[in-house]
Amino acid sequence: MAQIGIRFHQSVNDFLAPALSDTEIIHNFERKASVKDMIESFNVPHTEVGRISVNGVAADFNYIVQDRDRIEVFPAGENFSATSAGQLRPPLLQPPQFVVDSNLGRLARYLRLLGFDCLYRNDYNDDMIARIASEQQRIVLTRDRSLLHRKIITYGYFVRADKPKIQTREVLKRFALNSLIKPLTRCTHCNGKLAETGKSCIEHRLEPLTKQYYDKFLICLECGRIYWQGSHSMRIERLLGELAGTQS
Repeated sequence: MAQIGIRFHQSVNDFLAPALSDTEIIHNFERKASVKDMIESFNVPHTEVGRISVNGVAADFNYIVQDRDRIEVFPAGENFSATSAGQLRPPLLQPPQFVVDSNLGRLARYLRLLGFDCLYRNDYNDDMIARIASEQQRIVLTRDRSLLHRKIITYGYFVRADKPKIQTREVLKRFALNSLIKPLTRCTHCNGKLAETGKSCIEHRLEPLTKQYYDKFLICLECGRIYWQGSHSMRIERLLGELAGTQS
């Protein structure tokens, strides 16, 4: 039987039992396995891994684990000088695009409110999410660890927090998104882009008081939903501050 030592660093330890965190784990195995499969056998999704070192040398997910290997696993998002040998995946699209699983609908709405391209439907199943992520190079946001084990998913993130506002700040920090925030540029209902529209083009759809008191409007280019700076605008501004972390 072959034996390895494997150590997980920093946030990758979130997926391990406390007794296994920040320590070298001695692991016996019999069958041939890639380092990706070995890492995921400890319930760590490959999408959470940013760098792998085997015996002090950078390795990719396809490396076949050998007897007496010493493996170190570092988190995605870690700030290190990556060489081509240390790259586990191609660069992210900029700005990043997301697909969110069906249990994180409020997170999807908040990310859209901040201007991020974020696909979400409450009837998306795991197969659909994985396919969309693969075909459109989107980042999967989920609290389903098993979904992130799918090989066709290149980028993904297991959202740690339970509360949607905290989840939003967590995602902004993980992907360094604060400088890319463009509030009120996407429809929170369908994810379509918003554009300014003349009042005369939509006044037949407005309630009498809205027509009387407001002159500036945005319309979703996909679903046609209309937005304006109504009495709720202060609440929206406060919410935007909370999501971006500029308010407590």
